[in-house]
Amino acid sequence: MSEENDLTAIETSELLVIIHEDLYDGLADEVVEGVNELLRRDMTPYDTLTQGLVAGMDIVGADFRDGILFVPEVLMAAKAMKAGMAVLRPLLAETGAPSIGTMVIGTVKGDIHDIGKNLVTMMMEGAGFKVHDIGINNDADKFIAAIREHSPDVLGMSALLTTTMPYMKTVVQGLEKEGLRDRVIVLVGGAPVNAPFAEAVGADAYCRDASVAVTTAKALLQVRRNAVTA
Repeated sequence: MSEENDLTAIETSELLVIIHEDLYDGLADEVVEGVNELLRRDMTPYDTLTQGLVAGMDIVGADFRDGILFVPEVLMAAKAMKAGMAVLRPLLAETGAPSIGTMVIGTVKGDIHDIGKNLVTMMMEGAGFKVHDIGINNDADKFIAAIREHSPDVLGMSALLTTTMPYMKTVVQGLEKEGLRDRVIVLVGGAPVNAPFAEAVGADAYCRDASVAVTTAKALLQVRRNAVTA
């Protein structure tokens, strides 16, 4: 966005498009400027989040899924989104605005790779989820403790090594033993993981990338909520 643009003179619908474009281009300062202008116009923090940041990241996610954008571009977009979220997060907390859902995510025991996990974390936050990232090399007890502490809707597990991916089953078995399995949607991902493996370890779904993780989490969470209200 050019410095010559006067955001105050732009219609709100056009301003939202500009924010989407700035997100897409990874322009953090411009995104923050756009967010602040929406708030100045008395748009609620929640509407600013959903119509500005989440809608913009939906476009990024779709193009990532379709091979138009690649990891470096998505990381830049996600960082721009986080800059906008830094403005909105305290305001959302003050107003008690709802989040789409809550997620705990981590890389399993023996695996210290985190690029894919970090990308999923940023994309899920961009979609409106509250994410608790517990980092790398997590044993079953750490996953269980995080679930007890945060009561998430979704648990995400990542593995890049073929030697560590079987540990996902250990975590699921630990959840079953503790009576926690039915409380969370379990998503797994990572380069060596696939759908048959996800089924074999007792996960709810395999997600091949961050964009798929977002759409899968939303879909499964909606199914679960519909079942509860039926």
